[in-house]
Amino acid sequence: MTEKDFIPSAYTKTAHRGSFEWSAPSNIALVKYWGKKENQVPANPSISFTLNECKTITKLTYEHKEDADRVSFDLLFEGQPKESFRPKIEKFFDRVAQYLPFLKEYHFTIDTRNTFPHSSGIASSASGMAALVMNLMSLERLLSPDMADDYFYKKASFLARLGSGSACRSINGSVVVWGEHAEIEGSSDLFGLPFTAEVHEIFRNYQDTILLVDKGEKQVSSTVGHDLMHGHPFAERRFAQAHENLSTTRKALTDGDVDTFIKIVESEALTLHAMMMTSLPYFILMKPNTLEIINRIWKFRSETGIPVCFTLDAGANVHVLYPENVAVKVLDFIKSELLGYCQNNQYICDEIGTGAVNLQY
Repeated sequence: MTEKDFIPSAYTKTAHRGSFEWSAPSNIALVKYWGKKENQVPANPSISFTLNECKTITKLTYEHKEDADRVSFDLLFEGQPKESFRPKIEKFFDRVAQYLPFLKEYHFTIDTRNTFPHSSGIASSASGMAALVMNLMSLERLLSPDMADDYFYKKASFLARLGSGSACRSINGSVVVWGEHAEIEGSSDLFGLPFTAEVHEIFRNYQDTILLVDKGEKQVSSTVGHDLMHGHPFAERRFAQAHENLSTTRKALTDGDVDTFIKIVESEALTLHAMMMTSLPYFILMKPNTLEIINRIWKFRSETGIPVCFTLDAGANVHVLYPENVAVKVLDFIKSELLGYCQNNQYICDEIGTGAVNLQY
């Protein structure tokens, strides 16, 4: 498919006022996307686990208006006006206007909330954009009721990508690939694709306990970080490595090879932060407690043989990944040895989820 496939022909129905409500989850990349081309196209493919509990819940109310010269909307975050979010939403609407030509015909009220701390390294932009897009696609489907499900979800992922790259991986579950890859049929830079191979049962209920090392705003946004991959001395080798690691991860997920999974996932997390530390300007998003947690996880795994590992997003928080069948032992370890390194002893227990959910059904 190309971008043109997502430009609709004339709508067959009309809608005057109403509302939709969707939840969309965050996701955690196993093979990381870092660096992008024009129009939110990734410089390398990535693969992620869709989460279940860390999500954004967004209600979109729409009302038809007479003046159709510009997009108009009110934005509420956790019940209160949030003007600081407005520029990002306006930029998103500008990007998607040709694909959603009805946008200027309505006034929208966007009422959104998270089940996790905003801007704390848990990809709130991914879940937020995904939830908003699912509502907009529901409205488009009302105007074009013959829309097929496959097209609905591909276009949703395509649009979400234009708001936040990783948001395209938050539409579906439970394992999602984004970016063209030679071994994955149908993979695309334009949208995320559910992993179609049979995932081994050991990975089907995988757990993700997120240790909140630092709940504050990141000093450097992901957008700025991605831009610093242009001209990065290690960029081309990194992009090639991501393709190689995706091949290896794909096989590990189908074979149930937890040891290989651990090696790739931890290496990818450290590589992501190595790219940040070797860009110009350089920056460090890990905190001292991030490193303490990593070292304790390594020590615990070495001493017990329990297959627990870590990954990181573009922030200081640590995602602790492990199979469901060792959950009791790992949670005991987390509570006894790791919580002291978390801000206010806070953590979130999550697991693989299924993607966006329509809350009006």
